[in-house]
Amino acid sequence: MSLDGSSIRITTLPNGMRVATDSMAHVETVTVGVWVHAGTRHEPAEINGVSHLLEHMAFKGTERRTAQGLAEEVEAVGGYMNAYTSREQTVYYLKLMAEDLELGVDVLADILQHSVFDPDELERERSVVVQEILSADDMPEDVVFDHFQIAAYPDQGLGRPILGPVEIVRGMPRQAIAGYMRRQYTASRMVLAAAGKVDHDRLVDLATRFFDALPATEPRDIDPAAYVGGDLRRRKDHLGQVHLTLGFPGIGYAHEDYHASQLLATLLGGGMSSRLFQEVREKRGLCYNVYSFASPFEDHGLFGIYVAAAEDEIAEAMPVIIDETLGVADRVGEEELRRSFAQLKAGLLMGLESTTARAERLAQSLIIHGRVQSVAETVAELQAVTPDQVSRLAGRLLGGGAPTLAALGPIARVQSYDDLRRRFG
Repeated sequence: MSLDGSSIRITTLPNGMRVATDSMAHVETVTVGVWVHAGTRHEPAEINGVSHLLEHMAFKGTERRTAQGLAEEVEAVGGYMNAYTSREQTVYYLKLMAEDLELGVDVLADILQHSVFDPDELERERSVVVQEILSADDMPEDVVFDHFQIAAYPDQGLGRPILGPVEIVRGMPRQAIAGYMRRQYTASRMVLAAAGKVDHDRLVDLATRFFDALPATEPRDIDPAAYVGGDLRRRKDHLGQVHLTLGFPGIGYAHEDYHASQLLATLLGGGMSSRLFQEVREKRGLCYNVYSFASPFEDHGLFGIYVAAAEDEIAEAMPVIIDETLGVADRVGEEELRRSFAQLKAGLLMGLESTTARAERLAQSLIIHGRVQSVAETVAELQAVTPDQVSRLAGRLLGGGAPTLAALGPIARVQSYDDLRRRFG
């Protein structure tokens, strides 16, 4: 993507699918993928995990390709294919030599329109996904973030785990997966995006030819985000550290303070020069890993801090983390804001070197905002944020609702939730 966005072209097909390209004449490869505006928050509770299971099953055979045939056909040209599921999207993409673009579009269209969900393949892949869920339970950082989401958004789509519970995945019928795909994978909820050595008009022609069997879009009910907050702790004394996430209601993608929230997360705990890293790790040696984050969603968001510390150190680390977090609401310095801006700007510009990152940015922008903001516009908006804006935003977020605490491990010395409420009240 050029800084001014001149390398980008977008076309909406008659069926409602958007086709977007970001041309990079200096490369010989292309990343092409479909970003589907359907993820965990769009699932009924009784089939939680269906988006992720569907992502796996899409590669397990179509009406004209077996699972092995799919893999062999892509790898025979040196290609690579992958997919992922998030709370609001599911993504399927391939990276190929530019001359193999037609194969990439053909494969994507095939798996997203003509998957057969063979019962034997489903049982095998169901077992694979269960193993993935069980292995995730062995990664406490992943688990504590799931607990954090559950405590922040209880009994709603945004609070459910992406992988789903083992018991639901084990019992999910084939018809439920196919029905979910039919309802959610519709043309107007899809963006076909490509970045690299790609001709836009050719991609439009390929999309028109291959994506000819998508169902019409029907209205859908989505749980609006309703932040609650709360305290969710699981004692696991066999773990060597306490994994803890402390957070607050944040803001969504479309909020006027979106860029300020990203700068806030960066200066508080986004790098080695950040306040949390310097105070908690470098000066006091209380942990190995500490960082802050701003996680936006379409209509809400979360702002939080993650720390992993030994049982004896967590009691000392928590007050320091709280003081540093509250301190941002009192003062933000010009120099630390400049450093944070430089980090975010560099990340944007480094992303211009990757076909996959550019395709991702292109598709995400269309799904979230309905338009693509140029890198130059984004940099300008980040640069316009003032220290006072960041400080005021911090004060608003930290006092905007009950905190959310998720903790996992030897948690006996973690501060009480009532104490946290008093500090952030």
